[in-house]
Amino acid sequence: MYVGTLSFDLLLGDVHSLKEKRSVVRPIVAELQRKYAVSAAEVGGQNLHRRAEIGLAMVSGDAGHLTDVLDRCERLVAARPEVELLSVRRRLHGDDD
Repeated sequence: MYVGTLSFDLLLGDVHSLKEKRSVVRPIVAELQRKYAVSAAEVGGQNLHRRAEIGLAMVSGDAGHLTDVLDRCERLVAARPEVELLSVRRRLHGDDD
């Protein structure tokens, strides 16, 4: 069994309130969940209207498949024009950990 996590640190574009922030972050989280069957949520920066941290996790029996899905998730977030991807933190855990 393999567990992979990603943590995205995002700078949001033209956002001036927490309500506007939700309208940017929620669709990203929903698309990650829908397209890739991962668990995803906003996990940090909830009180900052121009910054967001999105975390996601996935469990797989195959390390190659896990890495492929995490790569796709990272490309999806990086391609969103309304956010700037500042950093990505990736962790992989296997049976040996």
